[in-house]
This record gives sequence, structure tokens and C-alpha cells, in this order.
Amino acid sequence: MSLYSQRGVSAQKEEVHKATEKLDKGLYPFAFCKIYRDYLGNDENWVNLMHADGAGTKSILAYLYWKETGDISVWKGIAQDAIAMNLDDLLCVGIHDNILFSSTIDRNKKLIPGEVLEEIINGTQDFFDGMKKFGINIQYLGGETADVGDVVRTIAVNGTMAVRWQKDKLVTNEKIKAGDVIVGLASFGQSTYEAEYNSGIASNGLTSARHDVLHKTYGARFHESYDTSLDEHVVYIGPHKMTDEIMTDSSQFTVGKLLLSPTRTYAPVMKILLEEHFDKIHGLIHCSGGGQTKCMKYLHDNFKIIKDNLFEPPIIFQLIQQASKSDNREMYQVFNMGHRMEIFTNEKDAQSIIDVSKQFGIDAKVVGRVGASDKKELVLKMKDEEILY
Repeated sequence: MSLYSQRGVSAQKEEVHKATEKLDKGLYPFAFCKIYRDYLGNDENWVNLMHADGAGTKSILAYLYWKETGDISVWKGIAQDAIAMNLDDLLCVGIHDNILFSSTIDRNKKLIPGEVLEEIINGTQDFFDGMKKFGINIQYLGGETADVGDVVRTIAVNGTMAVRWQKDKLVTNEKIKAGDVIVGLASFGQSTYEAEYNSGIASNGLTSARHDVLHKTYGARFHESYDTSLDEHVVYIGPHKMTDEIMTDSSQFTVGKLLLSPTRTYAPVMKILLEEHFDKIHGLIHCSGGGQTKCMKYLHDNFKIIKDNLFEPPIIFQLIQQASKSDNREMYQVFNMGHRMEIFTNEKDAQSIIDVSKQFGIDAKVVGRVGASDKKELVLKMKDEEILY
């Protein structure tokens, strides 16, 4: 059993999928988000969507960092995490404007003061103000903030997005075909709309990242930061403190900053692609939970996905792998490992998509291709290893 499973989490969410398998799959079962007919306007040419996601256990990292350094501004990144994990899922069905957002924050009031709530709520509005400059309009409708110390140890930050959208402007993944190439947009680096370097960590796999990277002393000092029913051999077993400095060839970072890098949104890039290059897009995948295996869930037919030109994993994932001693199979199944947005397109159109991404300072390249097959399969090819899922 993997350390990930021993900590009570699952990259593939098998039990969640089983619990929801009898629910209506919506109008387009292979679309990245569930899409329903237009209940709000009752127009056959429009659809409705409502989507929920959040920052996950990354909020615990923010708690530890804030406690250790006193830097309360770290909570603004958690606000962005909760939004971007919603927004970038919606991007994958073609939605990029006129979105409603409602936040849900559950806190333990004894540990999380009002000042933290202010940072999260104000950070939410700041993010929306920033996106408006790129023509991405998201209306903040408030939400629920509950003091539930009997339920949560520290704080849980989540959100819900709702939208009404034109049916002919949807991406449903039904156009994916053998012969397509896959353009990957890097999850790391610094885009033109980011204030600092982004490690690429996003908001998936943070339970294992936290325990594998951070030192045992965090468990001793902050019992509220983990499930105390876990076996101690999987709790905070790493070599690092939040303030440890990590050197690369050109930069210096702290471990805490790398782990807490706010989830990058691709909205400014995708708005241009969806408005000006819509017909070139055959499918969109957000490599979130499930990492580089995420695409398998949304294939409408039997295909062989071959990813043989992946990005070199950025420093954060090297750090996690060194600390955890996880093999590549697990790493690529839990983390995005370097690119988080995948665009399925014709080979002749790939460069124009890459060019748009690079206008925003986000590296992009053809990372793989789609082949014919008698079953759904995924092959990841690296320098000295080939992994079949």
C-alpha cells in the first residue's frame, strides 16, 4: 500500500466514483465537468453548470507557515487555490466568462482568527479584480463561513462556481481522435500575470507532500495539523522545515514558498484560445487529481495516449520525490509533474496554440499524441523508463 493510501487519501478517488456512479452523467458524459440542460432559461441552445472544488489540505500548509513565520498574507494564496481549482475545470469545457462564485469556509474559531478570514475573503476579491483585466468576469456572491471546530481541526476553504453558457461554445472531448497531438501548458515558471515564480504544485497531492517533505517536529508542535489516528511512521517524516532554503542553478526558494505556490490559472491564455482558436480545440484536460493519468477518464473511445515529450519535473516535485522515495509511477499519478493543462488538437494547429501560451510567459510544447487502440491505455515515456497505465 502506498504512503498516499496509508494517509487516508486516494489519487484516483475510487470510493467517490463508486458512490456517484448512479447519478446522471449530464448531457456530455466525457466532458470535463458535468453539463445540464438550461434549467434557468429553458433555452435548448444554452446549458447550465455548477462546479465545486477547493484548496484541500493546502490550507494546513498555510496554517503551519503562518504559525512559523507570522506571514498572514499566505492565506491569499489559499483563496486563489480554491478559485483556480474551480475555474480551470470550467475552462476545460470552454467556459471563461460571466461566472458566479460562492465561497464556503469552515474554521475552528479557537485557532483561526478573523484576520485570517479577512485575508481569504479579500484575496478572493483581489483575484477576481485581476482576472477582470483580461476580460474574465467572475461575480463574488459571498457564501457560507461557519465556525465548526467540532468538525474541522483548522480550516477548510472551498468554493462553488455556476454559469449559463452557449451550447455551441462547449468543449466536450468528443472531438478527440487518433492522430491528435497533446499540447501541454507548463504549471511552473512565472507568467506575465503572476507576481512571482510559481513552483507548479497547484492543489493536489498536498497531504503526501506535507508529510513527506516536512520534519517530525511539525507533528509534535501542531497536533491539530494532522489526523492523530494515523500511524506515526507516515506522519511528518521529511527532512525539511518551512524556512529551509533550496538552491537551484539560478534561484533560491524556501521550502514553504515552493509548497504554497498559489495554483496557477490558465484563464487569460484559455480565453484567447477559446475565442480565437475554438475550432482547433478537440479536447481539454486539467491534470489535477490523478496527475498525468487524468486524461484516461475523459476519453470517449478506445485510444492509446502516448506522452513521450514531458517537461522535466520542476524543483518542487524533485524535492518531494527525493524526500518520499516514491517511484515515478506514483509521482505521475498524484502530481502534475510539470504541466497542468492539456489541449488536444491537430498537429498542424499545435504551434499556434503554443504561441498564445508563450505570449503570457507560460512555456508550452507538444507533450504527446493520440493513437488508435482496442482499449484505453496510457504510456508515459521518460529517458530511462516507460510506464503503462
